[in-house]
Amino acid sequence: MKLVLASKSPRRREILSMVTSDFEVRVSGAEEIIPAGTRAFDVPACLAKIKAETVEANENEIIIGCDTVVIHEGKILGKPKDKAEAVEMLKSFSGKEHYVVSGLAIKQGEKIYTCSETTTVKMRDLSDEEISIYVERDNPVDKAGAYGIQELAGAFVEGINGDFYNVVGLPLCKLVTVLKNEFGVNLIK
Repeated sequence: MKLVLASKSPRRREILSMVTSDFEVRVSGAEEIIPAGTRAFDVPACLAKIKAETVEANENEIIIGCDTVVIHEGKILGKPKDKAEAVEMLKSFSGKEHYVVSGLAIKQGEKIYTCSETTTVKMRDLSDEEISIYVERDNPVDKAGAYGIQELAGAFVEGINGDFYNVVGLPLCKLVTVLKNEFGVNLIK
């Protein structure tokens, strides 16, 4: 059984390669349109399903679609448009909790399984100087929520409740469990 990761994210590729080298990447070119009225926590699974359904595959391939969002104070925070917006996002997290939600859609033939994983992240109080150093050093404009927990921003995280790899961009435990239980593919061997 061949796995196909429907994502161009280097972080997702790196996480998946921790459990298998037997996969390829095929990026979905689909337009990511969210149906009106979709709850914020349901958006990632909806987007993951779009990705998984629009990648060409044969019956012997399993497509993995994934999308990750950051939700803070009821709003989805995507990738910041510039460094100034990254600073504002990080300031809004200071001393507070937010949620990282990843949707997974795993497809083989006509079968598609969708689910999501939520991790709560608590950041400590951050100084303007710390935020400025991080934004200049790690340029977080390519990351939802303006930070990568695996970078210097990990020093801002007081604690997490949930899957660490979900915060990085691919809920590894959930993925391995769904592949084993729903598709009969055991990556831990």
